[in-house]
Amino acid sequence: MAIKVLDSWALMALFNDEPAADEVEILLQKASSGTHQLLLCVVNWGEIYYSVMRGASQEMAEQKVKEIAAVPIQLVPVEADLQLVRQAAIYKATHKLSYADAFAGALAKLRKAELVTGDQEFKTLTKEIKIAWL
Repeated sequence: MAIKVLDSWALMALFNDEPAADEVEILLQKASSGTHQLLLCVVNWGEIYYSVMRGASQEMAEQKVKEIAAVPIQLVPVEADLQLVRQAAIYKATHKLSYADAFAGALAKLRKAELVTGDQEFKTLTKEIKIAWL
């Protein structure tokens, strides 16, 4: 089974019906069929929430998190995973990434997964993690 980490960029492309939305839909279908496992760090979940709330409303943010909960995406907690937090901190300190993006990259590295994104900030990590560009 292929393991993919979704960056918030991928889900925002889906929600905004951007050109990459079709590719994200295909990944969701593959996850539903059991050929792919999709992961989303809770930090990136929070990034989606605040982005939608800031751009639209809290009600719309609540709707989007309900949509995330309804699809086959596994949320990955941070609470006691110091290895994940450490790797994210290393990426934040050594690359030009937002802290939320550092968590997506760290999760992909630690799970030996492919990161799904269109966010060009991740170009600095191409030697460290596998990236599926949208």
